[in-house]
Parts: sequence; C-alpha cells; structure tokens
Amino acid sequence: MSDSTLNSELQQLLGNDRVLTDQEQLLSYSYDGTPTLNALPDVVVFPKTTEEVRQIVLLARKYHKPLVTRGSGTGLSGGSVAIQGGIVLCLTKFNQILELDRKNLTILVEPGVLTQQIADAATEIGLFYPPDPGTIKISTIGGNVANNSGGLRGLKYGVTRDYVMGLEIVLADGTITWFGNKCTKDVAGISVKDLFIGSEGILGIVTRILLTLVPKPAARETILATFDSLESAAQTVSDVIAHPVIPCTMEFLDKTTIACVEDYAKIGLPLDAEAILLIETDGHPSVILEEIAAVEEIAKRNGARKVERAKTEEERLSLAAARRSALSALARRRPTTMLEDVTVPRSELAKLVRFIQDAATRHNVQVGTFGHFGDGNVHPTFLTDERDKEELKRVHAALDEIFAYTIQLKGTITGEHGVGVAKKPYLPKQFDEGSLNLLRTVKKSLDPENILNPGKIFDVL
Repeated sequence: MSDSTLNSELQQLLGNDRVLTDQEQLLSYSYDGTPTLNALPDVVVFPKTTEEVRQIVLLARKYHKPLVTRGSGTGLSGGSVAIQGGIVLCLTKFNQILELDRKNLTILVEPGVLTQQIADAATEIGLFYPPDPGTIKISTIGGNVANNSGGLRGLKYGVTRDYVMGLEIVLADGTITWFGNKCTKDVAGISVKDLFIGSEGILGIVTRILLTLVPKPAARETILATFDSLESAAQTVSDVIAHPVIPCTMEFLDKTTIACVEDYAKIGLPLDAEAILLIETDGHPSVILEEIAAVEEIAKRNGARKVERAKTEEERLSLAAARRSALSALARRRPTTMLEDVTVPRSELAKLVRFIQDAATRHNVQVGTFGHFGDGNVHPTFLTDERDKEELKRVHAALDEIFAYTIQLKGTITGEHGVGVAKKPYLPKQFDEGSLNLLRTVKKSLDPENILNPGKIFDVL
C-alpha cells in the first residue's frame, strides 16, 4: 500500500487542512531544538480528539509506519524528530483546558495546552502550578509529561511527575486507557501512569492530563550572591540545604554566562565574578525573611564577595528574567548553540563545573555553564558553528568526556531534556545490561511492532 493511499485515508479522517504532505510544509516539522539534527517526515497530522488519535494509531499500524508524537518542537534531545520518517502526530491543535476544579485543586487539560497557559489559569484563581521549564511560554504540557520536564523551581517543588494525577493514554494497539484520579491517596493496582511520564512517546500517546495545583506562595525574596570561586558557590549550596533551608530556586551562572547575560540584559551583573548564585525563597512572609537572612549569612561565611537582596518586585523580576535569558544571551555569540544537560550529587558540583571548563580548554572550544545548582542540574552550553566540521568534532569530544565524568561522579546524562536521539549513545554507559533489557521488555510488551517513536532512547533488539 502506497503513501498516497495512507495520506488519502488521513485526509478523509481529518480533512485536508489538518494533513500536511507538501515538502516545504514538512520541513518545519523536521527538527526540534536540538542542533545538527533533522529528518523529514512523510506526513504531519493535527488531531483534535482522542478518537482521532486512536484512528491515526490504527492507520500507522495498518501501513506499518513510524508514529512520532510532537508538541511545539522545543525539545533538546531529538525526541520529536522523525528519524525513520513516517507520521508526525502534532498535538498543538489538541489544546483545550477542560476543567479547573478549585475544590480539589486540579486542572484537566489536553496535551497541546501551553505550560504558561496552565500557570496563568492557576494564578487567576489564586493557585500555583510550580513546574517551570525554560520554554514555559512555548512548550506544551504533553511534551512536559513526555520528558518529565523540570525547571528553575525543581529544588523545592519537584518536576512534572510530581503534579500528574491522571493520564488518558492511547496505546500502540489503539486501546484508550485512563490511569489516576483526583484522590490524593490511591494505591489501587500498579502506578502505570508513572511508567508513561518521561517515556518520550515510545510507549503510548498522552491525550488528557489531570494535574494538581497548590496554593500560591504569599511572598518571595531574592538575593544575588557574587563569588570569586566555583568551590565557594558550590559549598554555599550544600550548606544552605544542610541548614536546612529549601529555597524555591538556586541558580548558578559561570563567568562566561554572566558576561553574555549582562551584554544581553544590562542589569549590572558583576563581570569580574567567577560565579553568581541567584537564590529565591517563597512562602509565608515571616518565614521567608528568616530563610533569606540565613541564606545571606551562609553565603557570606563561604566567602561571597557581595550579597544583594532585591529591594523591589521590579528588581526581583528583573533578576529572574536575566537568569531565564541565559540561553538566549549565550546564543548570540555563535551561529550554533549546543545546550547540554547533566546532573550530579550536589557535593560534586564544583568538580563537574571545573571539569567542564577544563574540557573546553583542552579541546579549544567555547562553553558557558549555568544551571539549577540546588538540584545538581548543570547546563554546559557550547558555542560553535555547525558548518565548521572540525570544531564540531572538538565539541563532541569535550562532551564525550563530560558525560563520562558525570557518570563517574554517580550522576546522570540527563536531568531534564530526555535521552531521545542525542543522548542515546551514552545511556548504555549509565545503565547496566540488565536494566536496559528491562526497558526493552517494557517497550516490546506495549509496542510489539515498534511503531511509536522508534529509534529513540535505546535500540529494541
């Protein structure tokens, strides 16, 4: 059976306006946020209902076509790139907020809803949706669930998994399932929904998501601490957590990133600093005043050259916006920006950041490092030009060393971005063969024909 026959059936199901087959149109769906990676799909479809998704799954099975689920395409591991061609199932039109339940502190949404829309809907009724990936304004909640996205507030509030109460999922055989409910306690059966969170679209397609919300913090305080050494900044993080104070965010910028952000945002960051920490606490006003005072004292005790507290809400928002602009600021330096994602125990942070800098020097490449120091998540960002093949080889050589060292420090090759295609070669170095075989067993059980997002995370033997 030919592609034209498949396309005809898809058009009958969805209408011509929700089926793309033109080469120029398909080009826009051939890549995500991962540099140097692209692949053209055979067709792109835009379902609006769970039943339409089910019918598309059945057509993919009928025609033996790979089926790759996609949201806004902001991923950083190639997870939504159709590396084997086939059908791209784009969920951006499947984008309704279905229910906002103030009594049970929940919100029911479709996968194409933007994360920022969920945060805004919660804010309107005095509640709070904490997960805040860097792409919060443009990423979809379906993509957040597929990658178990984190963000700046992960230290105190956790990641996407911690807010998912229920999922509707279309399986590879077209079965529609629902797992979870609005109950805060539920141990009936196996927690299957957790299997799908972070599975990057290889096990099923999420079509409805029930999320929990929390009360909005009454107040926030923010400080900027300036350090002359990476070790002092890292020790401050460890000491704050041990105090114990759990800030909302503990963000780190190295010297290169500070310079890029200051050039971009012009808010007066110290260009001669080795590192800065941007720390925010939130909660009851009297409590956070005590917490921020403790953080200031710990930072000074660890040799912070300067500790400044945001004096106004405008200043606080300016500092937060500057941190969120780190990637954009770095990207202005060179044509290609390779944002990576590794996580280590907090006690190993200074070692890792120093190693990243040394690796860049050894291979004569540019890197800026920032990240969520509070939860050990670091983003070494290589500034390069993919047209310069020799330089690109040196970047990849540096990355190989960084991933190997991260594993040596008992860390993980990805804390937020997922494995996809980009991290796939490194997964066997972190997992033993028994663990990989278990992952393959799960995949084969749920998708025996290997239709859903094939070639991602690991190979099915």
